[in-house]
Amino acid sequence: MANIYETEVAKRFTIYNSLFLDLPFDQIYRTGTLLPILSEACQSGFQKNKTPKEIIEQFFEELMAEKPAKERHDLLFKMVQYIERQVVLFDSIEDAAYEKFNDIKGKGTMTALISRAETDHKREELIQKLQNFSVRLTLTAHPTQFYPGNVLAIITDLEQAIRKNDLGDIDLLLRQLGKTPFINKEKPSPYEEAVSLTWFLEYVFYPSISDIMIRMLNQLNIPLHDWENPNLLKVGFWPGGDRDGNPYVTHDITKKVADKLQNSILKCYYRDIRKVRRRLTFFNVENHLIKAEKGIYNTLFGGQGEVFHSKDELLEILYQARKGIIEDHGGLSLELLDEFILKVRVFGFHFASMDVRQDSRKHDGLWDAIITKTEGEQALEEYHRGDEESKIAKVLSTKGLPDSGEMEDEFHKEMLESISSISYIQKSNGPMGCHRYIISNNQSALHVLEVFQLNKLILAQDKDLFLDIVPLFETIDDLANAPGVMRSLYHNKVYRDHLRQRGNKQTIMLGFSDGTKDGGYIRANWSILRAKEELTKVAREEEIDVIFFDGRGGPPARGGGNTHNFYASLGPNVENREIQITIQGQTISANYGKPVSCSYNLEQLLSAGMESHLYPSSENSLTEKQKALIDEMAEISFQEYKGLKNHPQFVPYLEKVTPLKFFGMTNIGSRPVKRSKGGSMKFGDLRAIPFVGAWAQMKQNIPGFFGVGKAIEEMEKRGKLKDVKQLYQDSLFFRSLLGNSMQSLAKAFYPATAYLKDHAEFGGFWELMYGEYQRAYEQILKVAGMSNLMEDSPLSRDSIGIREKIVLPLITIQQYAIQTILEKGKEDADLQKLILRTMFGIINAARNAA
Repeated sequence: MANIYETEVAKRFTIYNSLFLDLPFDQIYRTGTLLPILSEACQSGFQKNKTPKEIIEQFFEELMAEKPAKERHDLLFKMVQYIERQVVLFDSIEDAAYEKFNDIKGKGTMTALISRAETDHKREELIQKLQNFSVRLTLTAHPTQFYPGNVLAIITDLEQAIRKNDLGDIDLLLRQLGKTPFINKEKPSPYEEAVSLTWFLEYVFYPSISDIMIRMLNQLNIPLHDWENPNLLKVGFWPGGDRDGNPYVTHDITKKVADKLQNSILKCYYRDIRKVRRRLTFFNVENHLIKAEKGIYNTLFGGQGEVFHSKDELLEILYQARKGIIEDHGGLSLELLDEFILKVRVFGFHFASMDVRQDSRKHDGLWDAIITKTEGEQALEEYHRGDEESKIAKVLSTKGLPDSGEMEDEFHKEMLESISSISYIQKSNGPMGCHRYIISNNQSALHVLEVFQLNKLILAQDKDLFLDIVPLFETIDDLANAPGVMRSLYHNKVYRDHLRQRGNKQTIMLGFSDGTKDGGYIRANWSILRAKEELTKVAREEEIDVIFFDGRGGPPARGGGNTHNFYASLGPNVENREIQITIQGQTISANYGKPVSCSYNLEQLLSAGMESHLYPSSENSLTEKQKALIDEMAEISFQEYKGLKNHPQFVPYLEKVTPLKFFGMTNIGSRPVKRSKGGSMKFGDLRAIPFVGAWAQMKQNIPGFFGVGKAIEEMEKRGKLKDVKQLYQDSLFFRSLLGNSMQSLAKAFYPATAYLKDHAEFGGFWELMYGEYQRAYEQILKVAGMSNLMEDSPLSRDSIGIREKIVLPLITIQQYAIQTILEKGKEDADLQKLILRTMFGIINAARNAA
């Protein structure tokens, strides 16, 4: 496999990379010729313990001694642009070889699982599980993708040209790439973010989900028409509905995004029904399909005549056509129509289900305003003097709300209007169009019931509320308190009645990103698993079906890494009715950006859920002794991370040294970098994405490993190293945990920032981080029994190695600029611009770094 990677990727990159030198752009030959010299200077310079500034200045002295400072810096900017395009080329080459490194019919795919289940006489058990299971991927607009939409389109076309070895097309696309800006001049609006993601829905998720379902049902010999679980694979959508910390998401934007989603799915249907109608030209069939086609057209483009108001109206006509095929034509080509009917049942008129999300503190403020408006200041004071039980009673006894226009605070008006927009979406796109309200920073039963009552009074005062209220538990303390919060809710009669009406299902969201930011790598992952076990236990006792929704990012520090192993490792003590995760930025484009990779990764998730049910293993079930061992390690790791987090230089380092503050200038997302406006930077206000991204830019990756080395070292001192090694062998969860941490270590490069050890203010802090990096590197290898990181994942290791080599000059240039600013002791506009420009290539090369 390593030889295949060398041939299909590494050598291809060397060959196609040479095409850059012939592109007819200003000074590109000079830039492309000097870049390998700089790259070699960086590698040898860091080996000789030189600083980034020394490396760059020596490069200038040797090759540009007579050139003025401006021309020197102009060359650095051109090199940055050149490397950005090298990264695009490498991405495209890897994508083109995807099937050669991933067995798309092998382990982890539905094809392999179905064959195994049939061999083991578990076919019926598999079918039964599939009928009650679901995988939901929720696309978010969190800013971790630095490629503009036009560049993503070039990457797609470039991949196809590379697959065909079409040098003419490759050359043409590289020319286009050279002329296409990589930077947005302005921040995208939330609507523009949504439009970007609908491209993936139309051209990737729509064909991929359909293909998986059809192949799976055909392999199981289940007629498409008989399949009862169209929600087996579904997509969620946050752009336009995620209001947490994003002041630019308004109720008008929410409605506009919902309309865009319906428009996108109708376009897919219109393309498909035209293909179906070309084949089904039969009496008593074609007339129905013409009617369906015209109805879709009129609904989509506003044409004259009948329009569809729901998927059921379209399905009714399609079922009439189906009846005609069976009764009058012996079922000829029935499968074509059945495939289209299945798509309509899966995607409806909503395409993806929008979620509304807001922070619990905003709901607290809104209820304060409501009570003040309706009953006065004295009533509010009395409300605040009460305990949680009395506050819940007060909220649930509220019979009406002020009109949004009566509210004095514009934000409170908008909050009420945003809830009203849910009704618009459900009426226009169907009930699945928007059926969840997520509460960030949820800390109590009151927070859930505040949201429940608001939605009840606005959307369904005299009827059942068709909406799931989803608490999001993020911090370590909130995760620990979550089971008690949920038990309290299950015992509340009003809320229990609501759950009964919703099929006794409760979705709970758990935040990996903020959990890691709050408690460190091991503690966050372990706290989430323990919370899931306790929440499962409570739900089973109360006869509630609990569904877990994981807020995961791309890198291990935010819950990423090998998702198949993660979900396969959860064991019988964690409810396994659905797998729900967020995906964003590079995770979308890298893992779900093409039909082949999307299908493969969706099947990996689906099969993980099936395998943990069909084939329970001791690898997936932790004993009490093993849990106690991880508990011990998690506490040691947490204390070590807490010491770093509370270090007086922690926030100043992020603010003054790392590129954190520049994330807000990248124009890649609509949300601000921190929650509060103005003032000095506070740890609690930092968003997890730029927080993790800043460490990735510095190639320090603190959230992905800090505390792991200390935990293992301390266990060895306590005489328990043998137990930890055995745990690694026996537990898939622990093995995945350390494996993902290895990935963080493999992407770190501390020589780039070693100059900081001599810095008067930050020297000790850097030494602290580097010491734990060295310790984690040594101790993880010791536990895993490996000589080098990621020995068990050679392809990922090779990919990371090449990517890191490509961007090493970018890393050096960025640190050269940071080091120079620190030494000057004042800001420098040109150097700041250089830092900003290097960020794009560093993030894009890592693919899951933020």
